[in-house]
Amino acid sequence: MDSLIEQISDSVSSARTLEDLTRPMLEMLEAVTGLESTYLTTIDLDKGLQHILFARNVRQMTIPEGLTVPWADTLCRRALEEGRAYTDDVSTCWGDSDAARQLGIQTYVSTPVKTDSGGLFGTLCGASAGRVALPSHAESVLQLFARLIGQQVERELLFVKLKKANTELAAFASTDALTGLANRRSLIDSLHRMLAQGARDGHGVLVGFIDLDDFKKINDAHGHDAGDEFLSAMADRLSGALRASDMLARFGGDEFVVIGPGPALAETSRNAAGETPADAAKALARRLATSTVSELRLNRAVVRYGGASVGVVAVDPRTTSLEEALRRADDAMYEVKRARQAAAREMSSA
Repeated sequence: MDSLIEQISDSVSSARTLEDLTRPMLEMLEAVTGLESTYLTTIDLDKGLQHILFARNVRQMTIPEGLTVPWADTLCRRALEEGRAYTDDVSTCWGDSDAARQLGIQTYVSTPVKTDSGGLFGTLCGASAGRVALPSHAESVLQLFARLIGQQVERELLFVKLKKANTELAAFASTDALTGLANRRSLIDSLHRMLAQGARDGHGVLVGFIDLDDFKKINDAHGHDAGDEFLSAMADRLSGALRASDMLARFGGDEFVVIGPGPALAETSRNAAGETPADAAKALARRLATSTVSELRLNRAVVRYGGASVGVVAVDPRTTSLEEALRRADDAMYEVKRARQAAAREMSSA
């Protein structure tokens, strides 16, 4: 018994996964019970299935690891429902089980494996083709192993939940909740990396500011819910105008920023499309501006929108800081905005 306790202690302390813990326990369980097969199952009550997760087989009987059987036909279900943990006469007790008959099980013992929260994970079982008398302490050992396995399952489930929560938290920290785009923080991080990459590779970086002109009028005329719909719709339209290598972020309010790799740094250099850095900046600005000209059918309003003010610049990452790149793009956008406002005044006075 002291040797068994030492083995259990070693298994629990060294196990990093459910498999690490279970396989030594199946071996110990075989030694304690004298049964030919020891195995751990999982149970999916919603689908009505039981799955053999890990199994140890000695001598002739084999419980196939990976086997999935209907839960309604299993000995485990019958044992749980009847409160009978052990029998050496399966054919008499549960002769209606096809699975037991096909596997040739005559002696059977099991106990449920539950998590600390009370959920049924599966069963820990032993079986033999012949009649085997179970030692007096075997059921206690079986129940102890089941509790230890249940605790390991609970830890792994908790780890999965924490990992998911961390992923969601990271996404929340880097994503604009309204539009689903990258937020300002994520944009700054990405632009920093893009400038560093461009400096290493000898390529420029395109940086563009987009201001949704007259957004306040839309909010005032149709309400803030319509304004939010409008921003989301514009985010979708702008995203559709980007290259795969570009990134669009909501900078704040009705302002968006786009960044992307540009052509080689020399002004005379051209990319695969035959564009200089200045050409590439102008082409991106045209695509973005054109994408925002639309008639949007929102839930409670139809908005005919004349388009955003878009300014895009190509910067040399070897000589341009992140702050300067954003400032130059912002200046370019305001230059476009002033030109549009001047054109609108001329039209209204004509």
